[in-house]
Amino acid sequence: MSYSLIRRIEISNNRLNPENSEIMIGVRGKVSIVGAGPGDPELITIKAIKAIKKAEVVLYDYLVSKELLDYCQDDCEIIYVGKKNRQHTFPQEEINKMLIDYALTGKKIVRLKGGDPFVFGRGAEEILGLKEHDIEFEVIPGITSGVAVPGAAGIPVTLRNVASSVAFFTGHQCANHKTEIQWDKIATGIDTLVFYMGVTQAPKIIKQLVENGKDANTPVAMIRWGTLPQQEILKGTLSDIVEKMEERGFKPPAIFIVGEVVAYSEQLSPLINQMNETQTV
Repeated sequence: MSYSLIRRIEISNNRLNPENSEIMIGVRGKVSIVGAGPGDPELITIKAIKAIKKAEVVLYDYLVSKELLDYCQDDCEIIYVGKKNRQHTFPQEEINKMLIDYALTGKKIVRLKGGDPFVFGRGAEEILGLKEHDIEFEVIPGITSGVAVPGAAGIPVTLRNVASSVAFFTGHQCANHKTEIQWDKIATGIDTLVFYMGVTQAPKIIKQLVENGKDANTPVAMIRWGTLPQQEILKGTLSDIVEKMEERGFKPPAIFIVGEVVAYSEQLSPLINQMNETQTV
């Protein structure tokens, strides 16, 4: 039996119970769509922490730090709904139904998402579903990994006289997507390209960029588990990064950065590491 059917039976039974007066008169809960940041549990907003502390139900994703769940109340219902390398605990439609069903019982719900809810986070889809049922919601933005992860590795996505433009892309598109990346325009028209979920699609991405005019010697970086102690950085060029990934056995999750800014990490990364070590002493 699917989650949605089980929950709808439970909610229906609750509505028939005279003791559940709030549900019977149609009192709805509130859903907070919360960005958990790029991975490091300290890179989350104060407003997000306040929402987690008040939550009665938390639905959290794969890349959310488990340390953030320590802010939950003892009786909070915590549900993992993560998606990992095409392995989905629940399809998105089921997650949307969970939010609606819990809200119909009057609960305070936090939908805790990695990074920012509106940057390849499907937060808009969840909000539209809530709106259809007149359910109150709020959006609490988070630090997106496309900026934070390169920054933590000493790679500025923009840099005066080097990169005045940056664009973000998803490495995975749904089967029925209605938008196409215009490779002929981005290959030479944007200074820094950041691909989320770009590991498995790296060969195709590189092929398209080079065929559309990007210099094969352009510096690139793959950053796995960015902002975390186990952060792993692999640097190269468009021409050799795939070979290096295969040699290293490099796996998702990772951010793929393409652009001249990557070269500046040789200067900036040691300075950042030195400063971090000084602050932890």
